Amino acid sequence: MVMMKRILHNALILIGIFVFMFWSTDSYAGRITGLRIGQGIGNVRIVFDADSKFDYKVFTLNSPNRLVIDTQGVDVSSSVSKNTDENVFVKNVRVGSTGVDGVRIVFDLQKPVLIKKAFMLAPQSNFNWRFAIDLEATSEREFNSKIGNNYAVSSDDYNSADTKSTHKPTATTPSKSSKRKIIVIDAGHGGVDPGAIGYNGTYEKNITLSMAKELKELLEDNSNYKVYLTRSRDVFIPLRERVKISRSHDADLFISIHADSARNRKAVGLSVYTLSETASDKEAAALAEKENKADIVAGLNFAEHSKEVSDILLNLAQRETNNSSSEFATLLSSEMSKVAKTVSNTHRFAGFAVLKAPDVPSVLLELGYLSNPQEEKLLRQKSYRRKLGQAAVKAIDKYFKNPKH
Repeated sequence: MVMMKRILHNALILIGIFVFMFWSTDSYAGRITGLRIGQGIGNVRIVFDADSKFDYKVFTLNSPNRLVIDTQGVDVSSSVSKNTDENVFVKNVRVGSTGVDGVRIVFDLQKPVLIKKAFMLAPQSNFNWRFAIDLEATSEREFNSKIGNNYAVSSDDYNSADTKSTHKPTATTPSKSSKRKIIVIDAGHGGVDPGAIGYNGTYEKNITLSMAKELKELLEDNSNYKVYLTRSRDVFIPLRERVKISRSHDADLFISIHADSARNRKAVGLSVYTLSETASDKEAAALAEKENKADIVAGLNFAEHSKEVSDILLNLAQRETNNSSSEFATLLSSEMSKVAKTVSNTHRFAGFAVLKAPDVPSVLLELGYLSNPQEEKLLRQKSYRRKLGQAAVKAIDKYFKNPKH
């Protein structure tokens, strides 16, 4: 009798093991097959490759600092925990289980970060499903103020689509229209790339940085705006990295600031550009070609995006963004014409690389001609730059009065 009970007990254990193996193999709807980590300036994007869409929740924990991804209904390849890619943000990927049919992926953090967004990208081009998490460097204090489930980003909050993800309003998260508008100001050139050199030797990179800081200060007097600079000092940043910076901040508007030069010392006037693959005139085409060449300064060639970013850029619709860019350019041209000389047909079109964010309305503002001694002298004056900044603020205010923005 004892022997029979022992046999039955062992049989039940074997059946249980068999059932568990069967359940654990078939209960997962999909599989995460790979991991890639791309590092920018002050930000990082984590991308998981998967063979199907899945539910997720992303949050951070401290002591030690960790990024946690809880997934549901998806298996995780063992190769994921072996791939951390060389970067300064995350390390030591670990995979474990949580709850029923749940898998937890944990990244030990080397630096404190904020979760900007997390979203699924549907299959396109040569890619299957992808799950992306955008992180931004932050202070230890802010990191510790936003840890745990209360600040989690989940599949319930975001649209899983191959278009720009938009956060759904919740009790603790205001809607897009009620949040402060995010503006990214790009000071053209910098570092080893001086840009145009004026009649009396003024460097474009210095004028653009001064103007960017002036505009930021004016905008931040208004509590409706949050402003970021692509650079706050004299450093070289590749053109397409500037686009990535604007997208990492989920910008509502991107303004790239430049100053021009010409062989004709009498050339004068401010202009505003928006994106067009076919330049509006020969002068615009030549200017775009000259500005885009900045990507090969210092021996670096950034003419090609990473495969993932190229794929996203090529597949996201740009029509609505271009319409919004043109709307703002018209307002900006109008306000600027009240305080400064402008070229004829002030709003122009060219294929500037910095205007190619597919989901951020973008303009390039040429402040005037440094090759003209009078205009160079004006642009060196803080009072004149402030006047230009005030006109830009008026245009921005009018743009955001439109409820669709």
